[in-house]
Amino acid sequence: MDSPAHIDLPTLTEKEQQELSQASCPVSIYKDIIETKSEALNQLFLQQLPIEWLVKGRASLIDQVLLTAWQAKGLDQEKDVCLVAVGGYGRGELHPKSDVDLLILINQVNESLKLKLEAFITFLWDINLDVGHSVRTHDECVKLAQDDITIITNLIESRHLAGEPDLLANVQLAIDVEHMWDGHSFYQAKIKEQEQRHEKYQNTAYNLEPNLKECPGGLRDMQVIDWVAKRHLHTHRLSALINKSFLSEDEYHRLKEAVSHLWRIRWALHIETNRKEDRLLFDHQRSLAGTFGFIGDDLKRNVEHFMQGYYQSVAAIQQLNDLLLQHFEESFLYPDQSNITEIINDRFQVHNGQLDIRDQDIFRKTPSAILEVYVVLGSREDIKGLRANTMRALQNSLDLIDDEFRYDKHNTELFMDIISSPYSMTSLLRSMKHIGILGRYLPEFEAIIGQMQHDLFHVYTVDAHTLQLVENLRRLWLPEYKQKFPISSQTIRHLPKVELIYIAGLYHDIAKGRGGDHSELGCQDARAFCERHSLSKHDTELIVWLVRNHLLMSVTAQRKDISDPEVIWEFARIVKDQEHLDHLFILTVADINATNPAMWNSWRASLMRQLYLETKRALRRGLDSPIDAEMLIDEHKQRALEVLIERRVDMCEAENIWETIDDEYFIRSSGDEIAWNTEAIINHKSDKPLVAIKSLGGRNFSGANRIFVYTPCSDHLFAVTAATLEQLGLTILDAKINITTHNYSLDTLVVMDDNDSNTNWNLDNAKIKLIQDTLIEQLESPSLYESLIQRYTPRILKIFNNAARVSLENNPEDIWSAMDVIAPDRPGLLAMIGQFFMTKNVMLHKAKIATLGERVEDTFYITEKSGEPILEEARIKQLCQQLEEKIDLFSQAN
Repeated sequence: MDSPAHIDLPTLTEKEQQELSQASCPVSIYKDIIETKSEALNQLFLQQLPIEWLVKGRASLIDQVLLTAWQAKGLDQEKDVCLVAVGGYGRGELHPKSDVDLLILINQVNESLKLKLEAFITFLWDINLDVGHSVRTHDECVKLAQDDITIITNLIESRHLAGEPDLLANVQLAIDVEHMWDGHSFYQAKIKEQEQRHEKYQNTAYNLEPNLKECPGGLRDMQVIDWVAKRHLHTHRLSALINKSFLSEDEYHRLKEAVSHLWRIRWALHIETNRKEDRLLFDHQRSLAGTFGFIGDDLKRNVEHFMQGYYQSVAAIQQLNDLLLQHFEESFLYPDQSNITEIINDRFQVHNGQLDIRDQDIFRKTPSAILEVYVVLGSREDIKGLRANTMRALQNSLDLIDDEFRYDKHNTELFMDIISSPYSMTSLLRSMKHIGILGRYLPEFEAIIGQMQHDLFHVYTVDAHTLQLVENLRRLWLPEYKQKFPISSQTIRHLPKVELIYIAGLYHDIAKGRGGDHSELGCQDARAFCERHSLSKHDTELIVWLVRNHLLMSVTAQRKDISDPEVIWEFARIVKDQEHLDHLFILTVADINATNPAMWNSWRASLMRQLYLETKRALRRGLDSPIDAEMLIDEHKQRALEVLIERRVDMCEAENIWETIDDEYFIRSSGDEIAWNTEAIINHKSDKPLVAIKSLGGRNFSGANRIFVYTPCSDHLFAVTAATLEQLGLTILDAKINITTHNYSLDTLVVMDDNDSNTNWNLDNAKIKLIQDTLIEQLESPSLYESLIQRYTPRILKIFNNAARVSLENNPEDIWSAMDVIAPDRPGLLAMIGQFFMTKNVMLHKAKIATLGERVEDTFYITEKSGEPILEEARIKQLCQQLEEKIDLFSQAN
């Protein structure tokens, strides 16, 4: 694109060129001129000048600077040397802080040339150009290009700047496709390179902090198209692909528009950071949202809107990258391959393993064939995918998918066939989304495409998360996932209509981004889908119930005390029957893993498993027969007695200890845990605090460890324990505190290693002793613990500093008050809250700790010093307000 006549892009004037080309010209003059011209380009960027002109304009400016420096160092007087631009600079594209990649071609080095070249490169660094350079002979270039795909790619984009042009021409001739890297090998190498790059970013463009150059759908994907086209079609302009029938006019403009958008983001990112930066980090997303016009009061929504535009652009590049590479492969990489064609019906055939249409106008003639394509793909395991012309024909037929199409009974039946496909169902949905069909057929789904959630918990956009959830559901059928998800894998096989849970998965987050309760709003869309697709009333109500309650099980497991029979009974009353429990359990497991795989650990798995199995027992017993507390106490005590007898523990001593502990302990502790605690107390002969550590072990709790502390009561006990464990690199997941009649505190904490909480983790003897010794030392010297609270806060957590929210709730049946705390995650926060309780004369009895990305959602069960719930309204209001203020100050300081 040529710059307009009425816009003067910053260039060196003739006077400036003369001044800079003098050998005596100081570095400061160069630096001032470059800074002034660069700032002028940045101002033109803010004035919305087309980015293509700016990128080319900066490359042209640097060309001039290099030529004057080349002359100033006397290199224009040297023979047999050539200055070459390579890489992005070779394409004539430069962003504000991009590397200036140079190749210096020589025949041979003499001392004079060597000194001049060294002076030249040093000078470029001195004037603050980010130069990447190499000095090579013709033979060295050819040899390296022959062995390295990266080097030949750079040379393909080489551009003469100064010196002897024949040196470059000879290299370009030697690396021609006729002499090295034939069509097949070059294409395969670039595809492998792209696959490896995509793998590095988990094969998704929808990362929290994407790299706009290297991620799938990023600028590098567009360059792959460019490189392959240059190598095989000998064209240096993408627009030439239109004349060669590889791109349509519309596709070309969509590609250019997407690339331009990413270029604008990259230019703004370089200005923002004042360095070469391609990562859209959270703090940059916030500032760039304002640069791109999203300036409302809601910062979170501004960022989400800005990022939605980014994701839409990378999706367009990814789509056209797939289409063009498929087209290239079919058109000229395998021209001599024998054509193997299998006729399927009047509309489709399989051509060399890929599904093809038999008539280019088939979708216009028979619109339902748009969905039939995917029914055929899902019914055949041997079909590898779609041919390029079929993909293009589908994209060109999207306008046919209107309300009449959506409500056509034949089409709704076809879509249900896709949802029930025996093979590659999630790949089909991804392809439909990729091409644009899914969003057209389900307009409510189109609204969530590229919809990000500006936090650390949701690592994907809503649409990517949704399809990942459905894929997780499908994976539960695979043998390799049976060990990781034993109950889910078994349960999903007993669902009478597995497609119902796939539909619930598709719709569970469909209303995200609309405002309001997305679970309730999503029910309306789910019900409309079910009615349109003629599902029975029972199936419709099940799907709608799952969408409404899809968060219920995870919230109950992570925020409530599921060792409390009342919690289990209340949850069972909502679930009502085994059918709803099975569906909700499977959906929840798939949902958590699709939200943020790093958040799924053995502790969360054990909570989900425990809630599922306890609720299953409650449903079998009947909702009219809730668990009797006395029966549960007897059951747990009996199991503890069996263990203690087997271990030859003095039963009289055990009974005496039990007499000092209230019933709540026996209700909420398993028989094995009671036995372990009892034996540890009996065997403890020291005046020091008792600290015992045990791996929870087994399939249910692999990776978590239990710490038991038995010591005289003190106000600082929880704060000291929390600070010490965190300093030791342990995350507290659960805490129970019981006070004996002789004023001893009997505390049990479940912990995991905060650096490795997603894998099995067991403490060795040395680590156990370190924890015991450190904790005992701190408990005996509580005045030292406050220094432990202050720890380094990672950069990414500092970005999120939302105000804390604290609420306190009392239920008539409860013996404690439940205080919910939602706050930014900060090292030392738990200890600080424990310290707050101490200063406010509040007793802590239990804590449920949940870290969700950048925030914590913790529940503390507390009472007054007297042991009574906190009931006075003024006291409740004061506690909540003061804790919010304290947390906010703590978050800002850390």
